[in-house]
Amino acid sequence: MNTVRRSLANGVVQAFLVVVGLVWMTPLAGLFLSSLRSAEDTAEGGWWTVFTSPGRLSFDNYAALLDNSGITRAFWNTVLISVPTTVLVVVVAALAGYAFAWLDFPGRDAVFLVVVALLVVPVQVGLLPVAKLFGQLGLFGTIPGVVLFHVAYGLPFAVFLLRNYFAEMPKEMLEAARMDGGSEWRIFTRLVLPVGRPAIASLAIFQFLWVWNDMLVALLFADSSAQPLTVELQSQIRQFGSNIDVLAPGAFLSLIVPLVVFFAFQRHFVQGVMAGSVK
Repeated sequence: MNTVRRSLANGVVQAFLVVVGLVWMTPLAGLFLSSLRSAEDTAEGGWWTVFTSPGRLSFDNYAALLDNSGITRAFWNTVLISVPTTVLVVVVAALAGYAFAWLDFPGRDAVFLVVVALLVVPVQVGLLPVAKLFGQLGLFGTIPGVVLFHVAYGLPFAVFLLRNYFAEMPKEMLEAARMDGGSEWRIFTRLVLPVGRPAIASLAIFQFLWVWNDMLVALLFADSSAQPLTVELQSQIRQFGSNIDVLAPGAFLSLIVPLVVFFAFQRHFVQGVMAGSVK
């Protein structure tokens, strides 16, 4: 009897999760189908009408998207902003996290408290002062300027996360490595990084998604030649609100890349979340 009840309960839970998944995927499917429809078909009815005439779907909109210099330039700008930012934040945070967790140096705890305090500083507070500073340095309106801003505001959380994860590693493991003659750099690269891979992968996913989907910082710090995809799509919606044949595939492209990144590193992400919950 208990086995039957457990089976029914598992069946109900699985059915509920399937329904939730379908509801969550509906906007994505609608956007994808809209990106395959012509402007005339979109004006005639919603994307769900595609099931009555699936033969009218085509990839002509994506061909037109490749001919749109503004969209393609914005896509590569987004890549040039998101990838370096993610790499820099992960590398610097991993080094700092290891130092705060396992190296003794004067003022270590005080400096770490400053890092924690920076977590509560909102991005809006630094927009104007940093914009003025970047203007003096010649970085305002450039991709490196946007990258530096994201790195600066992403590091406090990243250092806090990795420091706490590294600090939970067994102390005996690191002491044994030191007794075997391992240098701090060798211990960091050969021991700490492989063990901390789930947390590092989780951080990389979060950082990439934050930067890829950002519009506030890019709207202020990037000029027309450095605008990412979010700003370019917003600009085209404002200027050409009816060109859905370009906006729909552009929006789907902006959405699908983070999804691909997330599912590619999903295994590491789940491991990082589970490890954090156990510790």
